[in-house]
Amino acid sequence: MLSLRDKLSRNLEEAAESQIRAEVDKTAGISDRELFSYARYDEKEAEKTGYSNYSYWGSTVRMFFKNKGAVAVMLLMLGILLFTFIQPHLPGQFDPNTVNNDPNTSMALRNVPPNDTFLFGTNNIGQDLWARIWAGTRTSILIGFAVAMIEAVVGITMGVLWGYLRKLDFFFTELYNVLDNIPQTIILILVAYILSPSVKTLIFAMSLTGWIGMARFIRNQILIIRDRDYNLASRCLGTPTRKLVLKNLLPYLVSVIMLRMALSIPGAIGNEVFVTYIGLGLPTSTPSLGNLIDAGRAVMMNVSQRYQLIYPTVILSIVTISFYIVGNAFSDAADPKNHR
Repeated sequence: MLSLRDKLSRNLEEAAESQIRAEVDKTAGISDRELFSYARYDEKEAEKTGYSNYSYWGSTVRMFFKNKGAVAVMLLMLGILLFTFIQPHLPGQFDPNTVNNDPNTSMALRNVPPNDTFLFGTNNIGQDLWARIWAGTRTSILIGFAVAMIEAVVGITMGVLWGYLRKLDFFFTELYNVLDNIPQTIILILVAYILSPSVKTLIFAMSLTGWIGMARFIRNQILIIRDRDYNLASRCLGTPTRKLVLKNLLPYLVSVIMLRMALSIPGAIGNEVFVTYIGLGLPTSTPSLGNLIDAGRAVMMNVSQRYQLIYPTVILSIVTISFYIVGNAFSDAADPKNHR
């Protein structure tokens, strides 16, 4: 006795065989020429099979603009950066270092709260806080960008040499052990004592050992990808070391490099605020966010003058947080693993 499953299997086999016989009978009298037609060769279509329209930077930009929150923060950040440079050229602006006097009494307009004339009020000697905040933002952003660029150039160069050339590993390792154990705060204080306070002094002090972290990070990444198959193949084919580094290694690290650079800018601005807070920063004749926050801290207990601390702190927070958010978003967008 056949089971139900066996009967179903036999019925399916018989149906398949009958269908095959019907197809064979249908084509029995037809020649191969009638059954098959040769595809025409098209050189342009053949080239398309080996072509890819993938663009790394194009994909990176598309992925970044998919993050609506990061795009909004970027536009806010760009608006602030643009305004810091066009603000002095707008009509009715005061000089940030000019002491404003009352035309009737010739007395300095000290600690005037925000009004139609002084949008952010004045400080304790009568200087326009609006003009000083935007001038200070320009100074702090200049310091941040300069430090980030120096750290990137020096750190990437030293990191590639450290990770790729085995002969230099001992030297750079010992150099790292020495410099990394010196607190950056001590270096900032010593340089500020030795050299006269200025923007160049702060940039020099922050960049003196700031590149060490970038170099160490790049070195570790280079060690991971240095001996992968495609790099070994490139070396066997005689690819110059410079080209191998620029074409094979660094493009793989674009995302992490951009992230560290984006974080270096608010870090440098924070260091400038800290050095000014301990009294070793820029002179008061050079407006900076550090100077403004330090001056606001001195009067923060006075409720009527607390605006002198609030306004520069808000601008500082917006700038630093914006760089952090945009840097993280761009780092994710620059990672080839996220490209589709």
